[in-house]
Amino acid sequence: MNLVLSRKWRRNSCFMMRVAITQWRASSVASPLLRVSEEVKAAIKARAPVVALETTIYTHGFPYPENVELAADLESLVRKHGAIPATIGVLNGVASVGISPAELNELTASAGKQGTRKLSRRDLGYICGLGFSGQKLNGGTTIAGTMVLAHLAGIKIFATGGLGGVHRGGEKSMDISADLTELGRTPVSVICSGCKSFLDIPRTLEFLETQGVGVCTFSDGREGEVDFPAFWTRASGIPSPLTIKDEKEAAAIIRVSLNRCIPPDAQSTLGLSSGLLFASPIPAKYSIPKDKMDVIIAQALRDAEKLGATGKDNTPFVLSRIRELTRGKTVTANRFLIEKNVIRGTNIAVQLAALEIESHGPPDGDVRTVSTSAASSQLVKLSCSPALASNQNVPPSKLDYLSHSDSADVVVAGALALDLSCDFDGNSESSKSPHLQTSNPATITQTLGGVGQNIATTLHYLGTSVHLCSIVADDVAGSYALAMLSERGLSSRGVKRIKNGLRTAQYVAINNAQRELVLAMADMKIFEKNIDFDVWESYLNICKPKWLVVDANWDESTIHRWIAAGRASGAMVAYEPVSIAKSKRLFAQEREIKRTLAAFPHHNINLATPNSLELASMYTAAKAAKLFEQDDWWQIVDAMGLSSAESHDKLVATTNARLVDEGLPQQIIQLLPFIPSIATKLGRNGVLLTQLLSLDDGRLTSPAFAPYILGRPNDPDQKAVVGGVYVRLFGAAEQVPEDEIRSVNGVGDTFLGVLIAGLVRKNPKGLVDLIDIAQRGSVMTLKCNEAVSPKISTLHF
Repeated sequence: MNLVLSRKWRRNSCFMMRVAITQWRASSVASPLLRVSEEVKAAIKARAPVVALETTIYTHGFPYPENVELAADLESLVRKHGAIPATIGVLNGVASVGISPAELNELTASAGKQGTRKLSRRDLGYICGLGFSGQKLNGGTTIAGTMVLAHLAGIKIFATGGLGGVHRGGEKSMDISADLTELGRTPVSVICSGCKSFLDIPRTLEFLETQGVGVCTFSDGREGEVDFPAFWTRASGIPSPLTIKDEKEAAAIIRVSLNRCIPPDAQSTLGLSSGLLFASPIPAKYSIPKDKMDVIIAQALRDAEKLGATGKDNTPFVLSRIRELTRGKTVTANRFLIEKNVIRGTNIAVQLAALEIESHGPPDGDVRTVSTSAASSQLVKLSCSPALASNQNVPPSKLDYLSHSDSADVVVAGALALDLSCDFDGNSESSKSPHLQTSNPATITQTLGGVGQNIATTLHYLGTSVHLCSIVADDVAGSYALAMLSERGLSSRGVKRIKNGLRTAQYVAINNAQRELVLAMADMKIFEKNIDFDVWESYLNICKPKWLVVDANWDESTIHRWIAAGRASGAMVAYEPVSIAKSKRLFAQEREIKRTLAAFPHHNINLATPNSLELASMYTAAKAAKLFEQDDWWQIVDAMGLSSAESHDKLVATTNARLVDEGLPQQIIQLLPFIPSIATKLGRNGVLLTQLLSLDDGRLTSPAFAPYILGRPNDPDQKAVVGGVYVRLFGAAEQVPEDEIRSVNGVGDTFLGVLIAGLVRKNPKGLVDLIDIAQRGSVMTLKCNEAVSPKISTLHF
């Protein structure tokens, strides 16, 4: 009887312990110590495939800036093959799962610096504890550290380069990597290329066996028994404990092995608490022969012993020495093996997601199709708020999860507002403008506005796939704005509704009797306070737009984050300056300027559409920020080959004497190295298009464009990147009579929207061909009471 009670008590206590661990994991995800990105959380909730990626490879492996390129490449590979990447590290003392592009840039830039820490399991409590006390430290996570955080977030697949192991002489020194013990106690599957060749591979495999870790090597088409790989070498000479054929077999092993249910359901999973190791041999093309590698490793180990590089310093020293002895071949091999492992890990994650949905069924919620790869598509259910489920278009403060099928050609990041247009009703010739400090008769109309919304509406009317990213408050105006979006057929998936005491943006325009703007008042504070940006970076990575349009209503920091995130997602970026005051925001963040405003051909902004006053403001701000003193700016300006005397005459010929005397085209040309296409809106005087041309631009050899080309490379034999400068003044498409003008509010926004619509079409046109079309669209809006005329849908490209 006592024996039975004892067994029952032990079984129940084990169950309760597992429940407690699960509850702790769930609370940790929402804690200030562990931050999981919205994209990753949503994907896990939807049982979509997710792949964890470590960061030590960036902070202590590849040098800067190669690590930046690698980080972007690996995340891109995960997405390309159908999963969500979850790069893991510690930033500002907070363990982060799903690091944003901007954060990843910050972490990779710290590679090799003394304050950048290498974080295993033992270090996580230390660095997060110091972070909790106010010390904002950064670090890259090792395999062990990454496994811990991946498991807390609920991720089962982790792809990396090579595993740590038992060091040679480890039976005496006890120098054994924490990666091995972590595999013995954390249920995460690690895909790697075995362990480094300079480790004791037989003892490493013995240790993993003792820890209860399943070790499988992919056969890659080989028959019979295969060797466990040794990182840079496909065959170590040591037989692999187990062999598998492909990713489908790996997914099946993970499916039945790792713990999903508490207590485990024997019909569903074995509920093992240890991890799994899947060894993926380096591609044969990049494998270094074992005999050559053995000689190099022996030399590196002798040098380490001679110089006393032991303990935590041993592996970095040996790796560095091997890199020197192989003249960098190991770095190249490392790059290709990690890419192969990430692709393989992603394929396993996709297969596993399909198996779990097949076994458990989709989670509760709205039904949506999530495409996981070119070859497979699976039906999953996504959790959503009741408002979204009932199609009331009232998003929560965090954006709902987007599937891979929710792509868009254009994402517009900008203001959604309510517009009040107050048009003065003057009855006499002497009274065409409203009088100050008194009440004036007017016709007042309310429309849906905001620069971002206007541009998105323009694109929508033209049949372009577009998503709007914006903010509204939890007030009546916000509800009205969302209802109007829905009525127009525009998605509100990218619009966040927040409660922070601020109001939904509103814009009031006071116009004279000719509908020309006299004064405007704008309450846009909601776009300038405590922007939670992470969710939009995930949004961009899922939408994968061809173009991102950013308007200047955001605060300075957020503008730069939008631009960085857009470029990281592979999008072209257009900047709409909005107003004289706000146009300067692009140049106001000294810390961000050098990173965001790189010079041609490494520029991050492709197009800007200011009016003449906004252009002058941008030029003044750029000059104040000393951008025109940078070396990269001078290199491009020198390459233009423009002399003062010749340039003046040619500028007059391609524009007009008045503009040149005002200095407008000269100011534009000085901004071109940072924004190589600028279409300056001149109202009744048309549009001045100025572009920096690359060497392969067809206009350089076309007689038809010769009159508009200024400057050529000074020395054609040099490695020039600039082919010339294109300057052309387009006349106004139509001179609209005053009595036909209805609203000027959305005219410039319509212009940019039409340009972008033409650039993303199946058969895209160039800016030269689009300027007149965009002007015609602007005229339609000028004659319409609405911020954007629905008639633009009749434009022909």
